[in-house]
Amino acid sequence: MADGEGKKAASSWLNVAVDYGPLLVFLGVYKWMSPEETSAAGELIAITFGTGAFMVAAVIALLVSKWRLGKVSPMLWFSTALIVGFGSLTIFFGDPTFVQLKPTIIYASFGVVLLGGFFMGRAMLKILLEAAFEGLSDAGWLKLSRNWGVFFLFLAVLNEVMRAQLSFESWLWAKLWVFLPLTFLFTFSQIPMLLKHGLSFEDKAEPFKDEPPTG
Repeated sequence: MADGEGKKAASSWLNVAVDYGPLLVFLGVYKWMSPEETSAAGELIAITFGTGAFMVAAVIALLVSKWRLGKVSPMLWFSTALIVGFGSLTIFFGDPTFVQLKPTIIYASFGVVLLGGFFMGRAMLKILLEAAFEGLSDAGWLKLSRNWGVFFLFLAVLNEVMRAQLSFESWLWAKLWVFLPLTFLFTFSQIPMLLKHGLSFEDKAEPFKDEPPTG
């Protein structure tokens, strides 16, 4: 029992590391390369190196997920592909707008797919995560897909507001200090609903282990 619980906890933390590790690498490299005196050229160099490190870290995180968890969900494949694609555009054009738009596109795409599936009676979250919470009914999966769909659309709007209102560095920090806490709070808020729809009390940590990528 203790060994099983330890593996679940390790898996949960690994999921968080895979999601937010690349972002922390981005922040670290960006801060390290940022000039002491503000300049457009220095800012662009810091963004370019940070974006490159972000892309490499995202690919490594995907490989770690495959190695340690034995799978890579379609959502993580999609997220990593956009990181590499939009990161490449950021470096090529020297414009951070592309890497800032990436979260909006990810959130909006997931939101539309999940809500579209909900209205068609399909729990797309279960398919996209390739996960299964033991005991959770089909109705529970459907409601979870709907709720995550709405939350993703909220994050898409929030990212656009912050992108328009904040400097690039402040926007980066917001990903860590705003989006991460909101995601944990939202995930935790779903547990009562999941328990009502069959998720066993012993498995209540499962939503944290298999939560969608939001980093």
